[in-house]
Amino acid sequence: MRHDEFMLEAIGLATDNVKNGGGPFGAVIVKDGAILARGVNRVTDSNDPTAHAEVMAIRNAASQLQNFDLSGCVIYTSCEPCPMCLGAIYWSRLDAIYYGNNKKDAAHIGFDDAFIYEELDKELGKRTIPCTQLLADKAISTFEVWTHIDHKIKY
Repeated sequence: MRHDEFMLEAIGLATDNVKNGGGPFGAVIVKDGAILARGVNRVTDSNDPTAHAEVMAIRNAASQLQNFDLSGCVIYTSCEPCPMCLGAIYWSRLDAIYYGNNKKDAAHIGFDDAFIYEELDKELGKRTIPCTQLLADKAISTFEVWTHIDHKIKY
């Protein structure tokens, strides 16, 4: 594996993205020793708060493979993934994460996600954004339909 080469690519993408008005984050997804997909932070220019570098790279890789399951791939990202990106990495089943800067480095330049980790540890009723369950007796019917469908694709 050429870990340094792939990490340098992710760092280079992040640096170029900053020079072009984007956020300081870049990521590459590698499969079988070759770069499959790239992603950079596009939050501000796309007005999409989920357009983090890792998520963009995952979207691009899934599109390339025509599969939501990215098993057999690894991600190199210029910074330790935030909670959202970490969740996306787990959902996509990437095999490994390699990162450059850590979350403390990110916090020093204004990208502090510690409050999200703190929110996740709180009881639902004590979170900053109110979280209220509604119509659970109606919503469960969708899960019942899912349970009995034979043609479902499990993920």
